[in-house]
Amino acid sequence: MLVRQAANVLELLEYFARRKRPATLAEISDDLGWPRSSTFNLVGTIAEKGWLYEPQARSGYYPSPRWLTLAQSVADAEPLPEIARTLATEIANQTGETTGIAALAGTFAIFLHVVESTQSVRYFAQVGDRIPVHASSVGRAILSQRSLAERQAIYRKISFEPFSQTTPTSVEMVEAELQAAAERGYHQSSSEYIADLAGVALPLPLHARHLSVVVAGPTSRCLARRPQTAATINEILGRYAPALNGDR
Repeated sequence: MLVRQAANVLELLEYFARRKRPATLAEISDDLGWPRSSTFNLVGTIAEKGWLYEPQARSGYYPSPRWLTLAQSVADAEPLPEIARTLATEIANQTGETTGIAALAGTFAIFLHVVESTQSVRYFAQVGDRIPVHASSVGRAILSQRSLAERQAIYRKISFEPFSQTTPTSVEMVEAELQAAAERGYHQSSSEYIADLAGVALPLPLHARHLSVVVAGPTSRCLARRPQTAATINEILGRYAPALNGDR
């Protein structure tokens, strides 16, 4: 269920992130396709709470530093250790492909950190991007760390929409993928959610947090290399494991 007012607040933040300069009420309304009255009420409420301000009189609104302070406080309470970021960078350097670290967010895997490939044809991903947990190697690497009862609770919230011919569309299919990954030694995917994208993922051992690390790129370059990519990830994880579990 989508709560429109909450979604509009987030859409407004993303709008300013793209725009990178103040915007008037008319500009916000026109650019986002919102009614003028709704825009006036939403922006006025957020500004009254101190989350938007006018850098210059009648120049338009812009997010205040209060957002950064709040985000930093939240991040500081549950940080991703620098060692995990370093690990992701090394994996990206050795594989040549986009590498991300993800966590569970409802029925999605959400990226907490991304090191994008420098190749011209690559997987474009950024922090905050979400992927269906059942239709991705990165998501299933997270599911594999949960108990069957916990997974069943997640499955009940999934609609199992067929994004492509390779998307798992039932609980049984996802569980079969988890079993195959356990026998194989790594999780893999091919165009299950994003067309022409192949991925390899493994659980990321970081205290009690259920995270995963994934390497993904175009199928033309990455599909046949999945075993080699998994071996690279495993080797690096093995070297970093003691530091990951000892760094708080």
